Amino acid sequence: MKRVTGIGGIFFKARDPQGLAAWYREHLGLELQEWGGVVFQWAGTDNPSGQGSTIWSPFDEGSDYFLPGRAPFMINFRVADLHALLAALRQEGCDVQDKVEDSPLGKFGWVIDPEGNKVELWEPPPGQ
Repeated sequence: MKRVTGIGGIFFKARDPQGLAAWYREHLGLELQEWGGVVFQWAGTDNPSGQGSTIWSPFDEGSDYFLPGRAPFMINFRVADLHALLAALRQEGCDVQDKVEDSPLGKFGWVIDPEGNKVELWEPPPGQ
């Protein structure tokens, strides 16, 4: 079974997410979206049309989105089949979170790594 196919996003906490994003826009040329983050479009052998993307997004330092992880960041990995991967991780004894989200943006699940970092697993919608 194919597991991770790429990095879907990098999320991190910041004291001033809007101010920090503005600094990245001004000094590094990141093109901010209305929601405050950046979408990097890409193509590869698994996605020759280039419809895939990687997200960069600062979160408010008080956000609880990364819980129960203990780190001020979270990596989002693209996966080929979320439900199959979560089942395999459970069978392997990993700390898989019970919650699974299915939305127009795709399917999301989470696992906690051995150092307590929350890892987001994302199965994009078809064609992305």
